[in-house]
Amino acid sequence: MKVEILYVTDCPSHPAAVQLVRDVLISVGVTTEICEVLIKDNHMAKAFAFRGSPTIRVNGRDVAGESSQSTECAVSCRLYPDSNQIGLPPSEWIRRAVVDAREADTC
Repeated sequence: MKVEILYVTDCPSHPAAVQLVRDVLISVGVTTEICEVLIKDNHMAKAFAFRGSPTIRVNGRDVAGESSQSTECAVSCRLYPDSNQIGLPPSEWIRRAVVDAREADTC
């Protein structure tokens, strides 16, 4: 399973996103490396289809789902609708993405 956190320099939500992902992985019993990707410029943002900082992906899929994303890529902060933590997705979104990826890996 590949878990990525894409972020920009000085993102205030980046450290909390890393901790949130670690906590979710522990809670579902998954041991995997978290790959942190620093998005340095608009060229990288476009290349990575970056939707804002932090973006959390599991096996290449944004935990927010594909339909909730615009097609715009930019070096900027990200807000998640339906989240009670500014700049972070709900932990349930991450949990669901991890569980789905784990189940797909066992098939």
